[in-house]
Amino acid sequence: MTPSKVYYTDFRADHKENLLQKLKRLCVTAGIKGIDFNRKYTAIKLHFGEYGNLAFLRPNYARVVADLVKELGGRPFLTDCNTLYVGSRKNALDHLDTAYANGFSPLTTDCQIIIGDGLKGTDEVEVPVEGGEYCKTAKIGRAVMDADIFISLNHFKGHECTGFGGALKNIGMGCGSRAGKMEMHSDGKPYVIQDRCIGCGACIRICAHNAPAVKNKKAAIDVQKCAGCGRCIGICPTDAIHAANDSSNDILNYKIAEYSKAVLEGRPHFHISLICDVSPNCDCHAENDAAIIPNVGMLASFDPVALDVACADLCNQQPILQNSQLGDHHAHHHGEGDHFHVNHPDTNWRSCVEHAERLGIGTQKYELVPLKRK
Repeated sequence: MTPSKVYYTDFRADHKENLLQKLKRLCVTAGIKGIDFNRKYTAIKLHFGEYGNLAFLRPNYARVVADLVKELGGRPFLTDCNTLYVGSRKNALDHLDTAYANGFSPLTTDCQIIIGDGLKGTDEVEVPVEGGEYCKTAKIGRAVMDADIFISLNHFKGHECTGFGGALKNIGMGCGSRAGKMEMHSDGKPYVIQDRCIGCGACIRICAHNAPAVKNKKAAIDVQKCAGCGRCIGICPTDAIHAANDSSNDILNYKIAEYSKAVLEGRPHFHISLICDVSPNCDCHAENDAAIIPNVGMLASFDPVALDVACADLCNQQPILQNSQLGDHHAHHHGEGDHFHVNHPDTNWRSCVEHAERLGIGTQKYELVPLKRK
């Protein structure tokens, strides 16, 4: 297979060109103008950051991409889907409040924000996964699938389950509805933490399959009746209902790759990753630990698989920052191994890119093309 081109630039800037101008030139050089944006709805998928986390990408970068899409005739919107876990983005209202608090709004980005899977995370489209081994269909947020063109804007960082979070993680997991996220994370069904349950019956009223029942003022879920939609998780006022996170990390990565295929298949797509503020864990955390490596640069490609591998390779060439989680772990691993595996020894990020390559999403082989200085 011919290597995919991945365009790269560092974070150096001067009076001739600031970083926002540099990002725009990177996208143009990488070929984004080859996409026909004329009056096309364009989803720009990014992570708005959990409230309390400060490692997420600044909204300034999102505006560059949105402005470029509009300049090319497109109709962009920023999007992400609701979370499965309990936090500040588990429904569209909280999600939008968090996005605004973190600086993302139509005023700052000159672009509308649409939560991809609706108010409660249940507005989804079931999309066939051609060649899927673990997921024959993928449950994707409806607004994501309604878009004519898809762009991923990724913050590259560590991740406690997948090794790192890059393009494929942002696409596959990020575009899944609540039921989709449950399918990726779990082979089981949600369960009730009894100590938190107040027996209010909200889960009973929201369920279309009569799976929950309240006995002695405590709810329980009949897994034989449960369809795994995750609505009860979003509706519970005390956050007593949780998913069963029982898929292995490798299977989670395989499912993310298959969901990514469902999102990207059959329409133009383009991918941008920024390797900066490389926190050890996902931006879904309500905190971010110190960066594990120095800032590296900005990358863009039509191939999300090649992009993820190029980002990982560039990260692994960097020195480890002391007084970081990776620095602590590195001392116990005698300096051996991949940064992301050392940081989270139970993960194997290659399982995702290898499966994505088998599915035909892209190739792990890449040609790194540096952006020429002005």
